[in-house]
Amino acid sequence: MEPLEIVDRIKDKFFSEVVDVKEFRDQVSVSVKREKLLEICRYLHDDPDIHMDYLADLLGVDYPDNKFRFEVVYNLFSMKYEHRILIKALLPEDDPVVESVVSVWNGANWHEREACDMYGIVFNNHPDLRRILMPEDWEGYPLRKDYPLKGPEREYKGFEEVKELHTHDDEWMITD
Repeated sequence: MEPLEIVDRIKDKFFSEVVDVKEFRDQVSVSVKREKLLEICRYLHDDPDIHMDYLADLLGVDYPDNKFRFEVVYNLFSMKYEHRILIKALLPEDDPVVESVVSVWNGANWHEREACDMYGIVFNNHPDLRRILMPEDWEGYPLRKDYPLKGPEREYKGFEEVKELHTHDDEWMITD
């Protein structure tokens, strides 16, 4: 099935949820409202003719000047039929929240944690939405476009604890 045929299927079932469809270099993306994202993803996974059984990637994107500042992009692939499509959930700046798709693709777990950690996007019903890259006490979201590149020189709150953990690094050094 061609990607635009999949788009037609999505439109047939979720017409009011589709905001935009773009085709670029043989890649099709469908921007959808976030309210039915989980249902759309479950449909794409469970429909035997589409069978998007592999979540190749999930990532956050920040467009500070757009009406919907954040997007969560789901790169979906069918191993059985070898077709691909991108689904983009649109999120406003003042409420960057969407349903977790871990119940559809378990591999979304760490990807959603990363998007939460780096962009502050919250995934409702995620089984364990702790920070994954930054320390728990880190302030801010480093991949947001408004995150300061420079600022007052300061160390994060947990620096001394981490520094203490590494006091014996020289003793454990393995040399040939």
